[in-house]
Amino acid sequence: MKISATIVLLACATSSALALNPIVIKGSKFFDSVTKEQFFIKGVAYQPRGQVSNNTPDPLADPAACARDAPLMAELGTNVLRVYEVDPRKNHDACMKSFADAGIYLLLDIATPHFSINRKSPEYGVHLYDAYKGTVDAFSKYDNLVGFIAGNEVTNDKTNTQASAYVKAALRDIKHYIKNSKQRDIPVGYASNDDEYIRDAIKDYFNCGDVESQADFFGVNLYEWCGVSTFEKSGFKDRTKEFENYSKPVFLSEYGCNLVTPRGFTEVAAIYGPEMTGVWSGGVVYEWTQENNRYGLVKISASGEAEVLPDYTNLKEQMDKVKPKGVKMDAYNEQRSASSCPAISANWKAASELPPTPSDGACECMVQNMNCVASDKVSNIPGQTGNNTLGSQLDVMCGMVSCAEIGGDAEKGVYGAFSFCSPRDKLSWLYNLKAKELMKVSPTNFCNYNGLGQEISPKRNDLTACAKIAPNMEGVTDDGTFNTLPSSGAQKVTQKMIYGDAFVASVVCVLAAAFFM
Repeated sequence: MKISATIVLLACATSSALALNPIVIKGSKFFDSVTKEQFFIKGVAYQPRGQVSNNTPDPLADPAACARDAPLMAELGTNVLRVYEVDPRKNHDACMKSFADAGIYLLLDIATPHFSINRKSPEYGVHLYDAYKGTVDAFSKYDNLVGFIAGNEVTNDKTNTQASAYVKAALRDIKHYIKNSKQRDIPVGYASNDDEYIRDAIKDYFNCGDVESQADFFGVNLYEWCGVSTFEKSGFKDRTKEFENYSKPVFLSEYGCNLVTPRGFTEVAAIYGPEMTGVWSGGVVYEWTQENNRYGLVKISASGEAEVLPDYTNLKEQMDKVKPKGVKMDAYNEQRSASSCPAISANWKAASELPPTPSDGACECMVQNMNCVASDKVSNIPGQTGNNTLGSQLDVMCGMVSCAEIGGDAEKGVYGAFSFCSPRDKLSWLYNLKAKELMKVSPTNFCNYNGLGQEISPKRNDLTACAKIAPNMEGVTDDGTFNTLPSSGAQKVTQKMIYGDAFVASVVCVLAAAFFM
């Protein structure tokens, strides 16, 4: 009996150490789903760059660094880590365990410098959707994942607001993908900068329209509090006023102005005090390691050791003082209305109508209906110039035939049926469109284009049906290969069931402890 008791209690202790309670959203607040206490983010941005030796920095694939940093973060009071870039093909188990053991959740950006929406010439296609799904697949299994961020300051001023339509479409699709292929609902949000001309419009844009396309939470990268300041003087009071009726959780996705150093972090008292906790759900300090921009809390030596900097000490002193008071989940029932979509104006050019969900099946169908496609002689080498590059050929062909079906206008909210296809597929569409005109003149040599076109025999004859082909629910495994995931919700374990299992497990442990005493 004593052996059985030891095994049961040890199993319970191990379970407690390795699993964190899921964090859920109710109304405009985060809650611990088991304790029902309001959850305030005490976060730090984590993207070491100084020792990166390849083009894809992934701090969550470095077990030694994670094991080094997690205890230091826990001592600081950190409960959330914001990471901006990972490689979904790598293994992250060790790092995620290190942070879970330290009581730290992950808030992960899914867009990276290699896979993101270009604010100057925004597009949202199959390759981006697949990349985002790959990151979701790699991290959705971890209990201490608190949410995904679908974009970070993509629209950063009034000249590129159309990009927000494409980001919001990606956010919508990732929410749908998670809902239909994962065992628990994981929130997806957006992080914005604080541009005075668009701050109101962009917060409303990501909180308007149908629920499926709304951000589950909204972050603001806010650096207005510099040096010795106050809630009123810094502008924090004004920003708080602007969000007081927001229907989704809002937090500082970055903060920590460094115009005055070392930073005193006097804003911490306001962020976690009564002036802000009724509206804000905490914040994320920028950033953990000392980089060229001089925002670091610690400095990593050449040998890999962490040296605590004055900013760390000052932040710890401030964090030790705060004890944010929230509300209990069961007692909180405030209902707030979603925002109205901002009208098109001089400062805002993104319509409420969003781009379609990328479908590789639709693109494949489209190409299989063609007589003429782009040949392998068309180069897609980044940075290469010349008349045989995809970019130059697309520009040339768009001057000869209509690009309506492969393009989009976010201001008008009008998008082509194949606007999400790859550049090569888009060029094939244009070549084929022009070839139809040339075939009327000559039944031969209609697909040459200076050797860049290739004549083929169509495999299908149902072009009008192509755009209706739904995207596949495909995932990416750890080794980078694709696998098919269930597209229906039949096999999905609901969020309520997961929380119920966690509750049952805790009850079993409590009863076991009482029984074996």
